[in-house]
Amino acid sequence: MTEHDPDCHELVADCRLRAATDLFAHIWDPVVLAALSVGPHRRRRLRAAIGGISDKVLTDSLHRLLADGLIERHAHAEAPPRVDYALTGLGQSLVDGPMRALGRWAIEHGDELLEAQERGAARGL
Repeated sequence: MTEHDPDCHELVADCRLRAATDLFAHIWDPVVLAALSVGPHRRRRLRAAIGGISDKVLTDSLHRLLADGLIERHAHAEAPPRVDYALTGLGQSLVDGPMRALGRWAIEHGDELLEAQERGAARGL
């Protein structure tokens, strides 16, 4: 199936759209990407910059983002060993494109969204 396939919209599970939206399925992954958008970080500095993330969750997130090709890991041959994490070109394009657009949308419509969610919760929806 390709993006030009007319069935792509009917079978979203097999579409590139699903692969892209899956990038936001894990709450911490976009947060890690945003933290790396200012430049490479060592693991400890990355965890401190994010705040509130456990070591296990950070490890899982880094593994997913590495597997997705959104970040890269640079191990430096020095003592003590040093490892930096940085966005790849693909990761930077995600941060600069959809994540930045979503951030603008959240700033513009966030209060409205939260109010609607509160009304829905009050109605038991």
